[in-house]
Formats: sequence, C-alpha cells, structure tokens
Amino acid sequence: MPVSPDAPKSLRDPALLEARRAMADADHVKPLRALAQRIAGERGADVPDPDPLDGGVGARLLLLLETPGPSIGRTGFVSRDNATGTAANLFRFLAEAGIARRDTLIWNAVPWVIHAPGARNRAPRRSEATAAAPYFAPLLALLPRLAVVVPAGRFAQAAAAPLSRLRPDLPVIPIPHPSPTYVCTSPAVRERILAGLNHAAVHLAAAP
Repeated sequence: MPVSPDAPKSLRDPALLEARRAMADADHVKPLRALAQRIAGERGADVPDPDPLDGGVGARLLLLLETPGPSIGRTGFVSRDNATGTAANLFRFLAEAGIARRDTLIWNAVPWVIHAPGARNRAPRRSEATAAAPYFAPLLALLPRLAVVVPAGRFAQAAAAPLSRLRPDLPVIPIPHPSPTYVCTSPAVRERILAGLNHAAVHLAAAP
C-alpha cells in the first residue's frame, strides 16, 4: 500500500491523482466500487468511488457525509485528500483523533451527485434520503468488520436511521459537518467534532 499523504489536499497534484486512480480496482475497494457503479446506473447520476487508500471492505468506521459536492468530478473519489475545505478538515480531524486510515470508509448518505452540471451544490432533500435508504443494506453487507458509524451533519444523521434498523447493535456517533462554514462558526464545533471522533476511536479500540 502506498504511503498515505502527510498533508491535506494532495489530490490536487495530477501525478498523485493518477497514482490513486491506478489503485481504484484494488481488491479491498472493488466490491464498493461495484456498488457505486450499480447506484450510478440505477439513479442515472455520477457516484464517486471510495478512496483506495482507505480501508474499503475492511473498514471498521463508516464516516457518513451528506452528498458528493460539485468538486467531486475533479477526482472521482470520496476522499479526505480532495482539494476542498471539508476534506482538509476531515484529514486533520481524523488524524488528530488517531483513527487509522485503514479503519475508515468515507461514504455519502445520498451517494450520487444531486446538483445540475455546472451548478453549485445544494442541500439534499428528504425525498433523496428516502431514495438512498435501500442502498444501506448492500453497503453493510460489504463491511463485515464495521464497529461504529459517524454521520457528519444533521442530514446525514437523519439519513442514517435505516442503519440503526438494519444493525441495532451498531453504535452511531453523530458529529457536526466538517465544512469550513460550520467549523469556523464557533470553537465549539471543532470541539464537538473531535469529541465525537475520539468517542468513535474508543469503540474501535474495544472492538475485536
């Protein structure tokens, strides 16, 4: 496995992006990529791939964001290494909480792109969360080691309700969304994100 980047926004480097794309069919992410492609076909919209530097089907922590942003087309990955403020914050927060990259999978509650081509991102609708709910069962089936779910933001927390019905034993630890818009609002937002991730790290330490 290649060495993980030591700073955020590394996928803005074309050479590093090309190297990441060359790993996209690695065994540990291939089933998740197939699920993403299935969803894309059924929804008629792009679905970014999981980052092959993350844990893939071996992940023990599912970090659930809301929906892919407009910038996702630059890389095609759901990744903490994307050149956005949200991704950079995630990179730093996960590192600060001491959560190993191999333990994580970053996914979206609504996994397909919902904005029109060239348009700014918008908030996902409740109807889109309802349409996305059936995809949680096949996602969970691909994550046999999953020990904790961390939904980021109120929408992701509400959309994660089907996960609790499917796996009532699975701890769900919500955190605020790591967008700079929220993180810069108050020091308390940063503290709440880190507190949630530290709590998730405790579950990981206790899990087999």
